[in-house]
Amino acid sequence: MRKTKLPSGKSIPVLGQGTWYMGDESHRRADEIATLRLGLDLGMSLIDTAEMYGDGASEKLVGEAIAGRRDEVFLVSKVLPSNASRSGTIAACERSLRRLGTDCIDLYLLHWRGRTPFAETIAAFEALQDAGKIRHWGVSNMDVDDMEEIARAAGGDAISTNQVLYNLMRRGIEYDLLPQAQARGLPLMAYSPIEQGRLTEYPEVQDIADKHGVTPAQVALAWVLRKEGVIAIPKASTLKHVRENRAALDLQLTAEDLAELDEVFPPPDGPESLEMI
Repeated sequence: MRKTKLPSGKSIPVLGQGTWYMGDESHRRADEIATLRLGLDLGMSLIDTAEMYGDGASEKLVGEAIAGRRDEVFLVSKVLPSNASRSGTIAACERSLRRLGTDCIDLYLLHWRGRTPFAETIAAFEALQDAGKIRHWGVSNMDVDDMEEIARAAGGDAISTNQVLYNLMRRGIEYDLLPQAQARGLPLMAYSPIEQGRLTEYPEVQDIADKHGVTPAQVALAWVLRKEGVIAIPKASTLKHVRENRAALDLQLTAEDLAELDEVFPPPDGPESLEMI
């Protein structure tokens, strides 16, 4: 498993597991737990969740999946901006810890920007670190200006990551946000790297997949993983998808492949507003 480093020096996998919409349907629970556990077996030890997902249902599912294997997992969760006051962040973290069945979250993120000043949320993150409740903190869905404001806030230099929407169809971060992060040695986490499956519908992606004997989803995922300092967190709904996601890490797209994809999904030629889904 290829890894990248957080600013602290902690090494984490560049390919993890997302859990958005997991835990919502009881009849799928056993299969979803099995997919997460297979992902751990294959080295995808970074698992991303959030208090928002299923109003805590995803965290409960993750907690069940990692029971007895907590030491293998780099666990990521997120606090809602509506809970991001100093006391609210601490209380939200405590609730997440109970649902996850653990005493510490490895990386705790502010899910998106709200009304609470960054400095107040950062102070809460620092208190949680001092209490041993979280190891690292970061943010999600933050644009260039947000990241500059965070850097100026008290304690803002301790940020570990920014989780953003990034895939072939959503390339805006390549113009400014990604270079900004790379200059700071800050890895970005890419959510929805396959655009919730829509990228598999493009014939050009299918053609490249056919050439390599892989699936279109693997092409889309390999494209995201080609970038240094980018972590991808796709969700898998079946054991087959888990294995395909892991195999995408070994897929080497050629210069010709990348040029063909640029024709269909052109890179940005100027700044773009950060996209979210």
